[in-house]
Amino acid sequence: MEIYVLFMLPCILLVFFAQFRVKAAFNKYSKVPVSSGLSGAEAARRMLDSAGLGRVAIEPVQGFLSDHYDPRTKVLRLSPEVYNGRSLASVGVACHEAGHALQDANAYGPIVVRNALVPTAGIGSNLGVILIIGGMLLTGLIGPIGLKIAMLGVVLYAAVVVFQIVNLPVEFNASARAKKMLTQLGIVQGRQESAAVATMLSAAALTYVAATLTAIAHLLYYGLMIFGGRRN
Repeated sequence: MEIYVLFMLPCILLVFFAQFRVKAAFNKYSKVPVSSGLSGAEAARRMLDSAGLGRVAIEPVQGFLSDHYDPRTKVLRLSPEVYNGRSLASVGVACHEAGHALQDANAYGPIVVRNALVPTAGIGSNLGVILIIGGMLLTGLIGPIGLKIAMLGVVLYAAVVVFQIVNLPVEFNASARAKKMLTQLGIVQGRQESAAVATMLSAAALTYVAATLTAIAHLLYYGLMIFGGRRN
């Protein structure tokens, strides 16, 4: 337990800090009207149309900051606050997600890899952990077979780490596209508005960094638990 706390406590604190920071930034800038007067949905539509992506639909979806782009259906889904809001926060989040649609249309390398990893990462985050814990518990009963089961779980969980690492450039690039297009299309105007959007997107980026570090810490802990125990 002490080793687990040593590995995970810093990551847990970072996750909470990142979530607090992004919510605080969104709440702050959701109260600041964007000078163009566009809603998040309208801003995303303008960005998509400027890139020739009129075929990408934009739909509202329930949930706070549940915004995402679905590459399978080519649909951009925005939370109510973002879809209807006419604030710096709304247009920033909406155009970040529109950035993912541009990545998909341009076959941006990291997003192609990330999308391909989704099924494996999903298995790793669920079955991988079950095999690790189950294998360690069974080691005392069936010896080496239990250890091999746990090792297989570690291999599966490693896919989660790879997914998170690949996801970082995807998210950073989507934000970079959004900041560039927001200015070029006149959705945000002036240094003050640009700086505000950049601040909010940077806060969101910290959540992806926190998720990656947490996945890496989990993998290191599982590896130490299994291979350290094996040496003992």
